[in-house]
Amino acid sequence: MKTTSPFATLIFFVFIAIGGGVAYAVYSPNSPMPSIVSGIVAFAIAVVSALSIRVADQWDKAVILRLGQFRSLKGPGLFCIIPILDAIPYWIDTRVITTGFKAEKTLTKDTVPVDVDAVLFWKVIDPKKAALGVADYESAISWASQTALRDVIGKTMLSDMLEGRDKISSVLQKIIDDRTEPWGISVISVEVKDVLIPQALENAMSMQAQAERERQARVILGDSERQVAEKFAEAAKSYQHNPVALHLRAMNMLYEGLKENSTIVIVPSTAVQSMELGGLAGLTALTMGIGQEGANAAKNGEIPLKEFTR
Repeated sequence: MKTTSPFATLIFFVFIAIGGGVAYAVYSPNSPMPSIVSGIVAFAIAVVSALSIRVADQWDKAVILRLGQFRSLKGPGLFCIIPILDAIPYWIDTRVITTGFKAEKTLTKDTVPVDVDAVLFWKVIDPKKAALGVADYESAISWASQTALRDVIGKTMLSDMLEGRDKISSVLQKIIDDRTEPWGISVISVEVKDVLIPQALENAMSMQAQAERERQARVILGDSERQVAEKFAEAAKSYQHNPVALHLRAMNMLYEGLKENSTIVIVPSTAVQSMELGGLAGLTALTMGIGQEGANAAKNGEIPLKEFTR
């Protein structure tokens, strides 16, 4: 409840000053009564003015009761009431208000205890209903939000709660708005901030997710092996009727293997026969190729010279 505004206090002192000036002007030593009466009247007017004048902020609505009955709503701005007859029990804030609420250790539909934190955004759209329809609308909204949250949790599976927070928020908004509408309150939105589950269950879900990722990786690897096998089968069909291409490919693979500073290369006998490496010409060509490659590497400093000449 608001106290007397600074403007009302200013009016009080203004009337006191005016009354004091009038009392001083009419004062006479032979007849002081007019001066006293002027001072008393000025004081009474100042008190009545201070008790009558009220100032409501831009976002406030003042509920006026006259002899206990609803009279009107005042504000924002300057307004007056009748002292003693009128009273202002409530100053209703019409701005958007945020209220945090939560449910602890509440069982979901699949009997998992969870802690849920949420935020409610609401505002008063009918100050008369908010003042007369419920004793304490802020506490009533808080309790209505908590009970609605518990009801929604009890009807929702844990997986749906973790994945569909927007859906839960919309359901909560509808339920709370239906409950608070008779109080002149409109729910703007509900935001579910966090859903906490037991640590053991969180670890189990983490292991399950890791196992699922490993399964997907194995599936992808198997699919890759299948694609490679298909490509090899297509390549084999290309080499089947083209022995020259197969011979060149085999020579290239052997060359690539030997140039990596390898000293021993195991080659199937069939490959040796197909590439004619067993003959003198094949060995000479292969040795010259390796020697030339080693000389170039020694020249470029890639291997020590003594390693090449060993």
